[in-house]
Amino acid sequence: MHELGITQEILAVVMERAEDRKVKRIVLEIGKLSCVLPDAIRFCFDLCTEGTIAEGAELEIIQPPGRGCCRQCGAEFALHAVLARCVCGSSDIQWLSGEELRIKTMEIA
Repeated sequence: MHELGITQEILAVVMERAEDRKVKRIVLEIGKLSCVLPDAIRFCFDLCTEGTIAEGAELEIIQPPGRGCCRQCGAEFALHAVLARCVCGSSDIQWLSGEELRIKTMEIA
């Protein structure tokens, strides 16, 4: 489960920025096409925060939808899967959104 390593990295960044102050809330942006499972992140979050300044912090996860643009015909459309085809039949798709994985905000005391 790569979500454990991802969660550990997220918390390392958060704790470094918090500078020993209590972390109250973390908002993550995890795109629907990122191949990262939000439920697994939530599970790992509780394990990884135990005994740290982030223990008990609220975790909010925002999941931006996937959007793509066909390089063949220029059509822009919703992406629901990593592998997709445009209505024109092309699979040459530029991803515009949906693969995000970032710390959007954090609240400290």
